[in-house]
Order: sequence, then C-alpha cells, then structure tokens
Amino acid sequence: MSASEAVIRAAAERLRRAAETGIPTGPVRDDLPPGDIAAAYAIQKVNTDHALAAGRRLVGRKIGLTSKVVQKQLGVDSPDFGMLFADMAMADGDEVPPGGVLQPKVEAEVALVLGHDLPHSEPTLADVIAATAYALPAIEIVGSRIENWDIRLVDTVADNASAGLFVLGTTPVKLDGLDLRLAGMVMERRGDQISLGAGAACLGNPLNAALWLARTMVAVGAPLKAGDIVMTGALGPMAPVAPGDVVDVRIAGLGSVRAAFA
Repeated sequence: MSASEAVIRAAAERLRRAAETGIPTGPVRDDLPPGDIAAAYAIQKVNTDHALAAGRRLVGRKIGLTSKVVQKQLGVDSPDFGMLFADMAMADGDEVPPGGVLQPKVEAEVALVLGHDLPHSEPTLADVIAATAYALPAIEIVGSRIENWDIRLVDTVADNASAGLFVLGTTPVKLDGLDLRLAGMVMERRGDQISLGAGAACLGNPLNAALWLARTMVAVGAPLKAGDIVMTGALGPMAPVAPGDVVDVRIAGLGSVRAAFA
C-alpha cells in the first residue's frame, strides 16, 4: 500500500510550515505506510518543486547517511540525498542568524564542484573524477523540521535529508594527487575539539559517495550537471551548536572553513 497524493502533499505542507514558522512538527512517518521511501522522496520533490516555483535556484545536492554507524542505527544500507539551493549557502566565517536553521548541528564534509555533466546511465568512478573541477572543505549545518530530531529514514528523506545551510571554503583544490580517503579532519568549537574523522568514514571515500549520487540522480531522471555542488557526507560525528558558537574545520589537503552562530 502506498501513500496517496493528498497525504504526500499534506506532509510536504506540514514540513514547509515548520520551516516558515520555526516550530518543528511531528514525525512524517506517522502519516505514511511503514518504510515507504518512495513516498518520502515524493514529499521531498513536492517541496523542491514549490521552492523552484518560488524562484529559488538549485545549485547541487547533499548526500546523507554515509556513515555505516548511522546507517545501522536507522536500519538502512544506503545513503540518501537532498537538494541544495543558492540561498542555503553561507560565506566562510559569516554568522548564521538566530533561527536560521531549526535545531542546528554541524558536520565537516568534502564538497565537490563539477566541471562537466554526468549524464551517463552507469557513471564510473573515473567519470566522477574527470567531471570534478575541484574540491573544497565544507561545513554542513544540518537541521530538522521534525521535533526533537525524532527521525527515521522516511522522516529525513522527506525533510530534504535534514538539510539546513552549508559553508564552503574559499581555496579550490584539484583532485590530482589528493587522497580523499586518508584526508584527516578536525572540528573545533572555540578551540575545543568536538569531532574527529577522515575521508574513509564517508562510504570509504567521499568519491564513493559522489559516485553513488551520480548513479542515483541518473536513475531518477535528474543527472548531475556542470557547476553542481556535491556535499559528499560527514567525515566524523556531527555536533550540536548554540548561539555564540564559532566552529572551525580543518581537512588535510583542503584547508579550513569556519561557521559562526549569532
């Protein structure tokens, strides 16, 4: 049994209202048949179409659930994806306004920016590498429109993979000679270490995550294009943040990036 269009649209509206009012809503899964991932992506698409109709510009995708530990917690064996819009991008070091993200947490990631389309029906890792113009260190400020982060897979998928904002570093690095699997990461909050990790924590290599996304986007009829930003997934545990926090991330070979919270 699958969810009706009316149920999908109602759930999408509930998530939009939570974002607009700053008041989280209950889990979406309560309105859907158990484990209905197709319905969850349908909810995400309704809100994507709504955003595009309102004039927002799609600039890329984010990949979630790239950690095997988190996958096990949610009972899944693959990542998920969400949309990145231009108004979600923050400049390196700029302050996130209070309430800018509901229930914010931060993750350190490798961002890839594509220089070529990836339209092939079965893209390979070599295709992904050839299509990547450069990599950047990044911070994803994840948020949940679901109250108290009470989420399962269908909740986060419907909620645009819990996307909030993202911050990119400013010094692009070519992939030539760069081993993202071994790229160590440290994240600090006002000098105190709050997360450690490496590229290997992201599906074994951030490029593996990008390959999964490239294949998935072709399969759903929306292949990645030149200029797209790909947030490849967390390199270590995410951490909560509060007003007044300043978060610095350093990734070996890529440099640093900062997010501040007013």
